[in-house]
Amino acid sequence: MTSDPAHAEAYVWTWLPGQTKPIVAGLLSRNGEQLVFNYGRSYLERNDAHSLYEPELPLRSGVLPLLEGLSMPNCLRDAAPDAWGRRVILNRKFGVRGKEIDAGSLDELTFLLESSSDRIGALDFQASPSVYVPREGEGASLNELLNAATLVEQGTPLTPELDRALFHGSSIGGARPKAAITSDHKKFIAKFSSQTDLYSVVKAEFIAMRLAAEAGLRVAPVSLQRVAGKDVLLIERFDREKVTGGWARKAMVSALTLLALDELMARYASYEQLATIIRHRFAEPREALRELFSRLVFNVLCGNTDDHARNHAAFWNGKDLALTSAYDICPQGRAGGEATQAMLILGQDRHSQIALCLKAAPSFLLNEAEAVAIAVSQIKTIKERWSSICDEAALAEVDRNLFWRRQFLNPYAFIGAPQPIVDLVG
Repeated sequence: MTSDPAHAEAYVWTWLPGQTKPIVAGLLSRNGEQLVFNYGRSYLERNDAHSLYEPELPLRSGVLPLLEGLSMPNCLRDAAPDAWGRRVILNRKFGVRGKEIDAGSLDELTFLLESSSDRIGALDFQASPSVYVPREGEGASLNELLNAATLVEQGTPLTPELDRALFHGSSIGGARPKAAITSDHKKFIAKFSSQTDLYSVVKAEFIAMRLAAEAGLRVAPVSLQRVAGKDVLLIERFDREKVTGGWARKAMVSALTLLALDELMARYASYEQLATIIRHRFAEPREALRELFSRLVFNVLCGNTDDHARNHAAFWNGKDLALTSAYDICPQGRAGGEATQAMLILGQDRHSQIALCLKAAPSFLLNEAEAVAIAVSQIKTIKERWSSICDEAALAEVDRNLFWRRQFLNPYAFIGAPQPIVDLVG
């Protein structure tokens, strides 16, 4: 791992609830192989200050010890760029060589300080404790952004203009090509098709998100655009709010942070454990539990096996937690047969089956009848709305046949399910 001498530390800035300007909260600095945080005195003295996240970073002075197994505070790692953003930064720093360089060769402080300031949640990272200088890309058309994303995938250096345009999305999580876009009253994340796609991934996500909304889940609004002969998915951001004077940002933490797990331990993340945290720490636990269970069931029904712990998140207001809208509901490529979810469902079992979801229902404070009713309602919605939403996406017949009963309503999901559910699927 390469440490940039210019990046020995980073000041953490935050947007307090409802505010359009950030304030410095504290310092993230190296301690051997770890990154540790301490709040600034000016922040601690504020009457409206709140912890960046508890129990990880309680509001007190001094260097805060890391939770066991972590190399840096998870709630700060949530704001770091993920696979795609790191590729953009590597391309910017190393040009054509960036395609060959392992993202792990640069340390976390470098990625934090060289990614866009318009990152997910309400944090940013700066070299100064007193002067905030936002790192933003320039406005660009979807066509220009699409071209820039293709060049990054190819490992081709960008022109300065394209580099500044694509940079705006460098701090956004996920592995797929994407960019951040702002209109007068809304902000969006644009996801592009990839050179490596073997099927219409962008359309599959659009269809799944639309069906999830039709089934009653709280999901981020989506729309589909056609640009330069390629599909672009626009997802409305739920961590931004246009207010008088600018944009307010909403603090968020991932389920990985809620579960206090390191990236390498993500395979141990569990819906069952997340439900326990919701019961004890969320402002409206019963509503959140029902919503999370509904999302689990829908993931199984639509073939989204990429439901890892960074694809679940909660808002944090300094006191309470609340589920964010659902996002990244994207059916994964599948030939048939057995499948497993990214997160454990019950005990050590993660098989993508409705029967297992129903066994886990008590963890979500649902009885069997309530759990079955949720599954039945979702199956009916998928069957009834499938054709019309595929029409919205202009999905070709070949891809409809590829998705139906493979990703969506795969027979494996219904092995061992109650007979009414099996009969409904047909």
